[in-house]
Amino acid sequence: MRGPDHATYMGVRHFGSLDGLRFLCITAVIWHHLGLWSQLENPITLAVRGHVGVDFFFVLSGYLITTLLLREETRDGSYSLRGFYWRRILRIVPIYFFVVTVAAIWSIGIKGETGYLSILPAYYLFLSNFLAVKDIPFLSPTWSLAVEEQFYLVWPLLLMLVPRRWILPVLGVLIVHNVASAAGLFDLVGITGISVGAFHFAIAKATYAPLFFGAGLAIALNAPRGFGAIARVTGFRAAAPVWFAVVLGVLSLDWGPLAGIPNFFVHLSMTLMLAALVVREDNGLAPILRLRPIERIGQVSYGIYLYHLFALTIMGKLFETLGWWNYPVLMLSYYALAWAMAEISFRTLEAYFMGFRKRGWGRTPAVREGAT
Repeated sequence: MRGPDHATYMGVRHFGSLDGLRFLCITAVIWHHLGLWSQLENPITLAVRGHVGVDFFFVLSGYLITTLLLREETRDGSYSLRGFYWRRILRIVPIYFFVVTVAAIWSIGIKGETGYLSILPAYYLFLSNFLAVKDIPFLSPTWSLAVEEQFYLVWPLLLMLVPRRWILPVLGVLIVHNVASAAGLFDLVGITGISVGAFHFAIAKATYAPLFFGAGLAIALNAPRGFGAIARVTGFRAAAPVWFAVVLGVLSLDWGPLAGIPNFFVHLSMTLMLAALVVREDNGLAPILRLRPIERIGQVSYGIYLYHLFALTIMGKLFETLGWWNYPVLMLSYYALAWAMAEISFRTLEAYFMGFRKRGWGRTPAVREGAT
């Protein structure tokens, strides 16, 4: 395949390496929640950074959603907000509401922990990222879904209303604001957010910056000039493994907590790696990321993310009952169970609701949206 060019990039409807990237992201999350690294006396820094798999999901989501909107606009002269929201609802809400309901029935209905009733609406309203109290069991990962839904609600409107020549500067300001908030700079001047009941509303808790990074990448690549500039540093065939190595290198630095400036460089390196995966389909990681099992796990990674704490609890109880504890085997076992649960969900519950896409509003998407 020849080197990257803008016309070829604009003609791609399915970016072949992105399901493989989702595999890397969900595997990092699976690893992190197992907590094997916490059992080590002096774990390497990279081993404790599995939580950034969520950040990479955000970068990817911001990129894909913005690319979809921009290409629909290019094709049809505008994009359909109604169609966009309809597709997002069908993709995200049914399985999410199912998981929240199952967790609530278990904790509140069966175990009788009625204290959780007061915060249950926060999950259905996608506000769990602002909860300042302990999560309902199994639902701690939902904070990231809340962040994404808030982004999905506002970003298409902002992209539509802000003049296009100003949109990248606006994103830059939003990123700087997020970084400054996460670094605690607003606390220094007495701006600490708003506490209301069980909630604490503050940008530092929201982590929108990686979504803005992904959105900015999509806008830049959509224009020939921006594509050319980014392709100069991400368009050579070895760029994907090189930038992946940079991501791992940045994560291996002993920054302390990844907040503020450290996270800026984490998200920037992730954005450049993502660019390397999409500016050319024959990128250097494609042979690995397109392996069928890796691709498939990426395709159902949303379900794995929502079900994996259930799987971890089930397998943990089983290992405890058997009186046998082996972390590597537990890792593989609970990963496999989470995958199986996600496959069943994908082929039944999710497939049923996705069948309504053609009966709903809007146009056919210009890019395959995938798992996020």
